[in-house]
Amino acid sequence: MKTISRIIVGALATLLLAACAAPKAPEGPAELVVMTHDSFAISEALVTQFEAEHNAKLTFLPSGDTGSALNRAILTKKSPSADVFYGVDNTFLSRALEEELFEAYESPLLEEIDVAFQMDAFNRALPVNYGDVCINYDKAYFVEKGLAVPGSLDDLLKPEYNGLLAVENPATSSPGLAFLLATVAQYGAEGFTDYWTALRNNGLVVVNDWETAYYGNFSGSSGRGPQPMVVSYASSPAAEVIFAEQPLSDAPTASIVAPGTCFRQIEFVGILKGTKQRALAEKFVDFMLSVDFQEDVPMQMFVYPVNGQAQLPEEFVQYAQTASQPAELSPVDVAANRESWIQAWDETVLR
Repeated sequence: MKTISRIIVGALATLLLAACAAPKAPEGPAELVVMTHDSFAISEALVTQFEAEHNAKLTFLPSGDTGSALNRAILTKKSPSADVFYGVDNTFLSRALEEELFEAYESPLLEEIDVAFQMDAFNRALPVNYGDVCINYDKAYFVEKGLAVPGSLDDLLKPEYNGLLAVENPATSSPGLAFLLATVAQYGAEGFTDYWTALRNNGLVVVNDWETAYYGNFSGSSGRGPQPMVVSYASSPAAEVIFAEQPLSDAPTASIVAPGTCFRQIEFVGILKGTKQRALAEKFVDFMLSVDFQEDVPMQMFVYPVNGQAQLPEEFVQYAQTASQPAELSPVDVAANRESWIQAWDETVLR
């Protein structure tokens, strides 16, 4: 009997050792959830590349415009619904940092990015891309009318430009807010409302969103709108060429990029506090700052890469513009005064 027991025990031990020595089944991909604004876009090939290189599954969580997405991140910060947040810009950056949403991460790829884009000294929010919000104009209109293109914000107050500019409401539109901030930078917190009063008296047209302004009011895009100037992006002329129904040899629009007329929007990525995928989140941040992703940015989101090693597409080189001296306001000033400036604008322009 004892002999049989020894045999059974020995057999069980052998089976146990064999089970321990057997190779483990490969683990499934780790999921990384990335919260974004609704304008985020990336080539499917790059998604596949990242997933393959890191045995990962990327899930993107579009959450409205920048302000709405940030609000969602703040409301869920005690139990975050994502691991990474992309899309907060310099008009909302201070709010995100004050809410302590992000874990610090000093990506090695920051060495390839101009320090002018790095607005958080503790590397909680890392820059990904930028774009200049400027006044776009219909080139044919100004040629046909023999009218000079405005060279400054002050020029827009001249009677020959009466009724020629469409802008977006800064309370409901990101480019509208950016243009408002350009006027605050130019005329000061005490003087910008006087400027807007003068614009209103010179036939200013206000609509709620960029789509309405650009495709409904602007003559340079549809050819049917009544205004030959609109607040848009310095990359919009390149988009006109890329998406033209018939091939174009030149962009029908251009941007006014004189000193102080544009506002530079910079978008950031951060690792959300509480993530259980910290190592993978770091890899994704590195990925967003890498040349592969950065060179994908212009044609996907029509903004500029921050990585100085990234090459621009030919359409951007030929037709898009950047402001050499954009208007400047610190994220801290914007965060502290954004709502009061919008309210003052509303009382000045709409009431």
